[in-house]
Amino acid sequence: MNDSDDIRVSHGHKGLFAALIVPWVAVGIFLLVAAMRASGEDGAIAWTASLNPGGWMAWVLPTALFFWLVAGTLVLFSILAIRYPETPRLGVLGIETTRGDRLFISLLAAGFINLAWLSMALGPQYLALVVSLVVAAAIFRFA
Repeated sequence: MNDSDDIRVSHGHKGLFAALIVPWVAVGIFLLVAAMRASGEDGAIAWTASLNPGGWMAWVLPTALFFWLVAGTLVLFSILAIRYPETPRLGVLGIETTRGDRLFISLLAAGFINLAWLSMALGPQYLALVVSLVVAAAIFRFA
């Protein structure tokens, strides 16, 4: 492989990165515009106002942002997998995991932590987010 092959491969990655990032940014802009359209007369964003009034599903801004951030995380991990290929590693879970596996386990753990937090009424829900982030950091470090 010579230097010209390296440059060609590099340009191919840039196009792929743009193909992953541009739609994600476009959806983010769409969400902001929809949230501003649904805002009240005072101009403040109405967090619980429907982004699609009369639609078949009641999309509100926090729900849309959640799915947008999950999609962004998947885009980021796709870029990382292309840019920095990895090999599975054996952690405390006793199974070989990759970055994607650890992300999936972290998302599942966060879902269960938040559901348990709600069912036991342990306090404000943002504290469950903090616990979920700590657990995710531990999973990425040790699993």
